[in-house]
This record gives sequence, structure tokens and C-alpha cells, in this order.
Amino acid sequence: MRHKFLGTGEAGYHPLRKIRTVFSGLRYAVIYDWSVTYKLILSTVVLTMAFAARAWVDFLLILVVTGMVLFAEIFNSAVEALCDFVETRHNEKIAIIKDMAAAGVGITIFVWLVVLGLELFRLFGPAT
Repeated sequence: MRHKFLGTGEAGYHPLRKIRTVFSGLRYAVIYDWSVTYKLILSTVVLTMAFAARAWVDFLLILVVTGMVLFAEIFNSAVEALCDFVETRHNEKIAIIKDMAAAGVGITIFVWLVVLGLELFRLFGPAT
């Protein structure tokens, strides 16, 4: 795609190319990053149960937090890969950057686990 400000790249906007790039990145993340894979599988199972129970608000909430945690995991993996590409040796500043990216993932994982736990309890917990 052509960069608007630099004037580099190919001319024209191709939405199908964008979609293909998104799925290529997701496929790469699922294949090579176990943390993305297990979260996607677990969320799919819980999403299926919420869909089967026709709990639409719960389904949407699980979908949103799953998207949030997958985004954080993929972004963290990209930041770590970029840091390793830029500096192969140990660097204290790179370590801090990686720790901050991991902290962002940690926060989203906590929210994701709370939502999944509460939804599973609501779906399978004691009937009220």
C-alpha cells in the first residue's frame, strides 16, 4: 500500500490485501505463540457455551475481552521481537521495555480470567 506522507510503496488501496494481512498475522501468532493459541481455544469454548445458552450480552462481553487479550498478546510478541531484532545482547533499557509490554499483557489476562471465570460460574454454577 502506498504511504501517504512518504510517497513510497505500491499505489492504490486494496481492502482484500488488508484482510489477508490480518489473517496472515493471526495465523502466524496462533502457530508460533502458544499464549495466543490457548487463549483463543479456551475463549472459543466459552463463547460456544454462551452462544448455545443464548446469553448474548455474555457472549459479547467474552468476545470483547478475548479480543483485548489477544491484541495485547500479539502486540507484546511484536514488541519483544522488535527489541530482540534491534539489540541481540542484554540491554537494561530493552529489558524495561519488554517488562512494560508484559505488564500490559498481565493486566489484560487478569481481566480476561475474571470475566471467563464469572461467566463459567454463571453458566454452570448453582441455579438461582
